Amino acid sequence: MKKNLLTSTALIIAAGAAAAETTVQSCDRSVTFDAPPERAISNDVNLTEMMLVLGLADRMVGYTGISGWKTLDEEMRAGVEELPELSAKYPSKEVIVGADADFFFAGWNYGMKVGGEVTPETLEPFGIQVYELTESCTHIMDTEKANIDMMYADLMNLGTIFGVENKAAELVAGYRADLAAFTDELETGEPLRVFVYDSGEDTPFTAGRYAMPTALIEAAGGVNIMDDFEKSWATVTWEEVVERNPEVIMIVNYGEVTAEQKREFMMSNPAFADLDAVKNDRFVTLEYVEATPGPRNIQAIKTLAEAFWAE
Repeated sequence: MKKNLLTSTALIIAAGAAAAETTVQSCDRSVTFDAPPERAISNDVNLTEMMLVLGLADRMVGYTGISGWKTLDEEMRAGVEELPELSAKYPSKEVIVGADADFFFAGWNYGMKVGGEVTPETLEPFGIQVYELTESCTHIMDTEKANIDMMYADLMNLGTIFGVENKAAELVAGYRADLAAFTDELETGEPLRVFVYDSGEDTPFTAGRYAMPTALIEAAGGVNIMDDFEKSWATVTWEEVVERNPEVIMIVNYGEVTAEQKREFMMSNPAFADLDAVKNDRFVTLEYVEATPGPRNIQAIKTLAEAFWAE
């Protein structure tokens, strides 16, 4: 009888352990977690904000990749005030391992580079699991055109990983309802041609087919003039921009060059004088945290729609 009792107890413990395991899809990998991470690190301001809206600050040991390029607004500063920034830009493997992390939320070109020193494979020997930002998967595999569901999927997967599925589902349902209510009332016309101006003067860095601004612009009633550019974020030529003649220019605001300086560069350059957007002075600014996948994407769509259709 005692042996049977011990066997039953062992089976119950084993069943509990099995039930605690959870698996999510991360780009082309299935990642299984034995238990929710307790010492997580996130890279970049938008990914960090996903962690914060899910209430996961107390499961984090720090964040990386913000102050080297961007600044935190008041809301974000309050959310991470108890957490250290472990690296101003992309973290090294030593930084992540040295923080005794068990989880890294990053993406390709959002804290990791293909063939770089920090990848899921290089962190695995140290017991550090990685979840990759869905929008960034295009750098390592074939993906569909960028869409807002990618951001929802990341929130839901993080909810599963950390055992806060109900919180994630509640957030996503709220975002969906908010966006649906807004777009149902939105009166649009022929889709406006929009150019995403991230940075660069000699050659512009912009958003292609696989970058989130393409989805945001479309949801607001426009079309990214580079939506046939088979890239995520990448460099094009000014000749291509001029040829496609945008009606609106969406500026991504971050870094040392301000949004107003970017606008002034385009307004004062004779090469752009015949662009419809320049002739009509039609610019709209999104903060980096709004233009990249994250909780502020819904407000970004509203900001774009107002700029597109308010006149």
